[in-house]
Amino acid sequence: MRVPERVPVPLAHAASSTAGAAGFTLPPGGAAPPDETRGGLSLTQILTILRAYWKHSVVIAIAIAVISAGVIKIMPKIYTATATMMVSYEVNDPLAGKEFPLQLLTSYISTQMELMQSSEVLLGVVDQLDLTHDKEFTGGYRGDGFLLRDWVKDQVAKGVAVTQGTLGSQLIYVRASSRRPDQAAAIANAVANVYLDQHEQRTSGPANERAARYRDRLAELKTQVDTLQQKVAQFRDQTGVAQLTPAGADADQALLNSLEQRYQDAQNTRRGAEVKHAALGSEQVSNSLLIQGLKGKLSNEESELAQKRQTLGPAHPQVLALQSEIESTRASINQAVQSFAGSADVDLKEARALEDKLRHAVEEQRAKMLTLRNVQDEGGNLRLELESAQAAYRRALDNADAMTVPASDTYSNVHLVTRAQIPLKPEKPNKLKLLVLGIMAGIGLGLVIPLIYELLLNRRIRCRDDIERDLGVDVLVELKAVSGLGGAA
Repeated sequence: MRVPERVPVPLAHAASSTAGAAGFTLPPGGAAPPDETRGGLSLTQILTILRAYWKHSVVIAIAIAVISAGVIKIMPKIYTATATMMVSYEVNDPLAGKEFPLQLLTSYISTQMELMQSSEVLLGVVDQLDLTHDKEFTGGYRGDGFLLRDWVKDQVAKGVAVTQGTLGSQLIYVRASSRRPDQAAAIANAVANVYLDQHEQRTSGPANERAARYRDRLAELKTQVDTLQQKVAQFRDQTGVAQLTPAGADADQALLNSLEQRYQDAQNTRRGAEVKHAALGSEQVSNSLLIQGLKGKLSNEESELAQKRQTLGPAHPQVLALQSEIESTRASINQAVQSFAGSADVDLKEARALEDKLRHAVEEQRAKMLTLRNVQDEGGNLRLELESAQAAYRRALDNADAMTVPASDTYSNVHLVTRAQIPLKPEKPNKLKLLVLGIMAGIGLGLVIPLIYELLLNRRIRCRDDIERDLGVDVLVELKAVSGLGGAA
């Protein structure tokens, strides 16, 4: 029956007196104590309500369990593949040889984990696997084609998880989830591969760039040396000077000094010849022994002629013979004077010719030396440039191995331990677990829904506590249902 709005207390007392007079059995303990007439539901009330709706509860529980089983059945399977990587304590600079500080290892691993999930790596995975044409990742996209790549990257990021091993382990696990097992393994391996490639570029890229610049510099130095060698060879061919260094300058200078000394001697000889030539007919001529002897003979003959003219007369044969001898002596003197003058002229001409010849030789030698010096200076500059370029090229070659060999080695302190294998079983959904949860949810709702319906929409009096707790009325007698009447107390 439905709960009345309010039962007056005197009526309850009257019912109690009537029940006593009629001989009804009182419930154990008599009337309910005053402290039990309070609000709320007792366990008896709840059990009574649930017993009244047990069929509805069973239907609700079975329906929810069946619906849960159907939903679980159509749920897509999610496969998860895992690739394992390891960060090692190694030198991370091939050229500088700088050791990695161990106190920064934790933050370093965290940084690498963030890099593995960065847009740069995930976009590389999208490009490598061509996921922009995969319906699993492009489904639901409504934008233009320019943003499709970023959309797919975001979808891939939802299924990628990167975690570190326990207890500060150096292991890093890359997990990728997908509806297809091969796709899950491919994504996990692609994340590892793209990250390793980018990590190698970050660690070895600067060394490779320096090595490439060093090789370019070597090529430039070699080209410069070859060009300067060609210039030196062409310069030698054009000038005809094989020795570009002033190594033979001492011999050329000695030859010039010798010619200048001989030229000075020739000048002195020419001056002496000029003095000798200018002194003809003067004391120098008189000092000639031949001329002096002829002059003495002439003087004697003239003295003798004068004596014989006085004694013999002018026509005497001896006088005539003596005059003839005097003429002959005079002719000899004139011939001697002319011969002496001719010898002086010859000596002067020879002295002047020798002086001119030596002067020309000195001038030619000096001009030759100046020309050679200019050529050697120009060639020396070319040779200095060549030697400088050769020295720089030689030093570069000596350091080539130290610069290029470390860069040619593949280096990375993050290694791929195990590649992701194609999973054989899906990780999600866990059908048994979900089914158990669905059954438990069905049972719970099967119990809660009738209880809520009874309390909010169809409240009835089903037991003694409904009167005592809800209405605050003492119950003196509790009658059981009489069989055959189809009613309830």
